[in-house]
Amino acid sequence: MTEGSAPVASPIPDPLDAVVPFRVDALDARGRAVLVGPMLDAILDRHDYPEPVARLLGEMIVLTVLLGTSLKFQGKFIVQSQTEGPVSLLVVEFATPDGVRAYARWDDDAVNAAVESGKADPEALLGKGVLALTVDQGTYMNRYQGIVALDGSSLEEVARSYFRQSEQIPTELRLAVGRLTLRGEDGRSRTHWRAGGILVQFLPDSPERARMADLHPGEAPEGTELHAVEDDDAWREVKALLDTVADDELVDEGVGVHTLLYRLFHERGVTASDPAPVVNRCTCSRERVTDMLGAMSAEERADSVEGGKITVKCEYCSSVYTFDPSEFDGTE
Repeated sequence: MTEGSAPVASPIPDPLDAVVPFRVDALDARGRAVLVGPMLDAILDRHDYPEPVARLLGEMIVLTVLLGTSLKFQGKFIVQSQTEGPVSLLVVEFATPDGVRAYARWDDDAVNAAVESGKADPEALLGKGVLALTVDQGTYMNRYQGIVALDGSSLEEVARSYFRQSEQIPTELRLAVGRLTLRGEDGRSRTHWRAGGILVQFLPDSPERARMADLHPGEAPEGTELHAVEDDDAWREVKALLDTVADDELVDEGVGVHTLLYRLFHERGVTASDPAPVVNRCTCSRERVTDMLGAMSAEERADSVEGGKITVKCEYCSSVYTFDPSEFDGTE
């Protein structure tokens, strides 16, 4: 047993906004589970997102947190979608060890039309495009970027494709977003966002056991027999157990991460590590914006002047920074 970990022998209370790494040694499985609440509220409430857009961004936040918290270095993990759908852009940035910021761009008319037609599911809102997953270890290190097509599939399905193509590790995950009504100390009821997810990977000591089927050959000659690899029994069991998880279990803080892990894996024995908190934290600052403006040409800054001022609004946290153009006099 590793330091900071313990068997999940019975359901125990969970903190919100924390990722719980876990392992099921009997099934050669490792994973992470998370339930976010106040952090998600902080991100979504500062923008006037239509509910379907907020739900989609919530899914992306959970996916990014599940992946980003596995990083072992100081840096950033960025997940970004660019599509032709009503929600043209989603960006979630995870800065190690715990910072999260995110925003979305959408077309109001297109989203409203999708809602009215009953086609406001995440797949339809995204449409076709690409999902880029970027690992940024800093100024003096090369960036790594994986790109997977968005073809009308769910984020869960797209993430599975990413792992299959990029890491060749059998991976399963579930994502869910919901809203609940809570009564505050003032007696008023308010709605709050909750989002949860669980990601499990199959990591046996013997690499032969983790073999995956080859990728579809695409335009293969007619009659080509596709190569198939049967799942290992342990991995088949893990996937069957995850198939039993309902969306409301993932977002219900009355269930929580440890209770969910107990329900899924207690017969096999599941060990959980200490929860790792995640927080809403934007990295913008007046100093950073000043440096950005200072790096622009005089002509570019002049084009940014409105009403005698240069105003910059952070798309992530909505902070507004105002400058007098004279502050940059003498700047090349």
